[in-house]
Amino acid sequence: MDRKVITSNVLLLAAAVIWGCAFVPQKIGMSSIGPFWFTGLRFALGTLLIIPLLFFEKTNRTLSWKDWSAGILIGLILFGGINLQQIALKYASVANTGFITGLYVALVPILCSFLGHRYSVGVWLGVAMATVGLYLLSVHGNFNVNPGDLLTLASAFFWAFQLIALSTFGHRLPSIRLAIVQSGTCAVLSLAIAIAIEPVSLDMVNNAAIPLLYGSVLSVAIGFTLQILAQRHIKAAHSAIILSIESVFAAFAGWLILSESLGPKEIVGCALILVGTLLSQLSPEKQPKAKSNLAQQTV
Repeated sequence: MDRKVITSNVLLLAAAVIWGCAFVPQKIGMSSIGPFWFTGLRFALGTLLIIPLLFFEKTNRTLSWKDWSAGILIGLILFGGINLQQIALKYASVANTGFITGLYVALVPILCSFLGHRYSVGVWLGVAMATVGLYLLSVHGNFNVNPGDLLTLASAFFWAFQLIALSTFGHRLPSIRLAIVQSGTCAVLSLAIAIAIEPVSLDMVNNAAIPLLYGSVLSVAIGFTLQILAQRHIKAAHSAIILSIESVFAAFAGWLILSESLGPKEIVGCALILVGTLLSQLSPEKQPKAKSNLAQQTV
């Protein structure tokens, strides 16, 4: 396996760990502040923290209008996915939300198939194992569908499109600049809606300060930047399977801090996700049916 691919796998795994552990502070923060304020503030601070990294970027390239358009498009997709998920947490159970969000692991290769991509049996088996693992890890008792679950399903499509968009456009733009445009777009849109429809006070922000700091420093500034760096060399379907490990660390963090369930069924689910991830990485790739540049980049 190419060294760049191995490094990118490690970076994406690190992002999955950060996002998985972020579930606990995200849940705590939502008890003090509205979903759009929570998203807007953490992405605004996270964007500010990314800006100094421009001094370490090796290129001085100025972004073209096409570059800006691609970055803003990815930011719009991110805005949709993260806020639908935040709102859904107010109505749906944590278990259902975790499982339905993780369905992007199956949605990415399915959506890419419409672009003419072909995947080996190992990749599809990895997707199936990760999906079953997500179910065992996240769903407890009856799986009752409510409006929050439907919002979460919509967010899963946004996450799938975000992974595909990064694999398509990420290699064309300088990584740090893309991270700033993506996160900045999400921050501006979220804050605009928050100002219009959600109440806020200094006390509310203070009460959510620690979750906001975790969300901005680790989840946004570090996590999303690592994802952008990694997806320059990893294709969308493989990225989705690696990121499904996020659910494993979310379950562990919930068990460790919130005393949530982590019994034999959940452990089997974790094992299936890990095996599915490994299987997909070891499986040989097939060439896409279509020979377009878009198809070649998003496999």
